[in-house]
Parts: sequence; structure tokens; C-alpha cells
Amino acid sequence: MRLVVTEMGEGPPVLLLHGLFGQGRNWATIQKRLAARHRVLAPDLRNHGTSPQAAGMTYAAMAEDVAETMQSRGLAGAAVIGHSMGGKVAMALALRRPGLVSRLLVADMAPRRYAPALRPYVAAMRALPLTPGLTRKEADAALAPAVPEAGIRAFLLQNLDVQGEAPRWTLGLAGIAAGMPDIEDFAETGRYEGPTLFLSGGRSPYVTDADRPAILALFPRARFARIEAAGHWVHAEQPDAFTALAMEFLA
Repeated sequence: MRLVVTEMGEGPPVLLLHGLFGQGRNWATIQKRLAARHRVLAPDLRNHGTSPQAAGMTYAAMAEDVAETMQSRGLAGAAVIGHSMGGKVAMALALRRPGLVSRLLVADMAPRRYAPALRPYVAAMRALPLTPGLTRKEADAALAPAVPEAGIRAFLLQNLDVQGEAPRWTLGLAGIAAGMPDIEDFAETGRYEGPTLFLSGGRSPYVTDADRPAILALFPRARFARIEAAGHWVHAEQPDAFTALAMEFLA
């Protein structure tokens, strides 16, 4: 499918791929900074934001969405930056369609299966009664038992539209719920020989030294960097440090 994309800037193209429950606009700060030197595209992945909703959340399918979107915009290739789930989509694209990826930056994600820790979030969102007049404060309180961290609830609630006659999730929650086993996993194989940077947060458990052999088997030119003062949302928590490292890598 062709994804809905926010685009800005001119120059060598860069794609920014968001994580689970996110959308392209989550990259707004980084996108504006990179756009000083690059043509920067931030798509909403399938079942997210304003892109189409569809069954199937395999990384093969999501990588093909990105490839089709690139081609529809006349891009023969681009540097690709992906965070979390978007990092896995970026890895899958590089492994499956290496000619489309000039270089690859993966933010706080490794090519492996992760525990099903986010399934309660999906269940809580699907269980939220979408009754007319629902307020964001009421929705926040309803999610709190399953999602105790206020910052994560705020992130999830970016996807709740309460402006219409009845509230609605802009996420394709049915597709995401059915696809969680695929989202948690990473079954891609092959090798991507292009320049690659794995950039992790020093306070995040998502990427460890034990992941390096698997990373290097797939991405033999991978380098590693860490922003010590960041957790999993490394680009949002430390945008200055992230932008500096990304600019250096893209150059």
C-alpha cells in the first residue's frame, strides 16, 4: 500500500520510520532539523496515523509498503532511520530491498523476538468504551490500570480522536492486535552490506551487548553508539544528541 507521508526539505532523501502506536509526526523535531540538509519523509506505517488500515503486520508486508511509497514518490533509494518497530521495518527493508537503502540507522531495537509486554496496552485500548462525550481525562483514567506510566498513556492517547460525534481510535487496533506475534518477532534473513548504525539508549534494555553477534551476522558493517542519558525513546528524550549523531552518520 501507499502510505501517507509528511515531507519537508530538499537534498539527499531520508526516511523516518516510527514505532508501534506512533505516527510520522512523532519525528517532527528531528525531521525539521534534518530537513536543513535533506529531503525528509516521515510516513505513517500501516494501521497507524492516517495511512490505510489492513490485516497483516509482518515486517515483509510493512517493508513492501515503504518500498511502494518510495517508488511512488520517485525515490530510487534513501537513507532510512527507524525507531523500535520502525527499526525492524527499516532492517527488513534493507535486507529485502538493499538497493533502496543507501544507509541504515536503527534506533534502540535489535533483530530478535521481544517479550509480549505491549499486548496489555492493545487490550486496554480495545476495551475502552468509545461512548459519545468521552473526554481525554476519562480515557486516561480508564487506561491507567493496564498502563500505569502517565507518559506512555499520553503517547497512546495521541491516537484517540474525541472531536467527532463519537470518539474513535485512529489506529487499526484489530490489525495490530492480530499482528502482535509478528511485531514482537523478527524472522528476516540475509545480509545488508551498507553502512549501518545501531544507536541505543543507555537506560534502555532493548539492545544489549549480547545482541551484537546477531546484528553483525545480518549487518556486517554495523557500528554501535549509545546515548547514555536516554531510554527507549532516544530521539524524543535526547533530540540534540540524536540529531548530532544522525547528521554525522548521514554525512
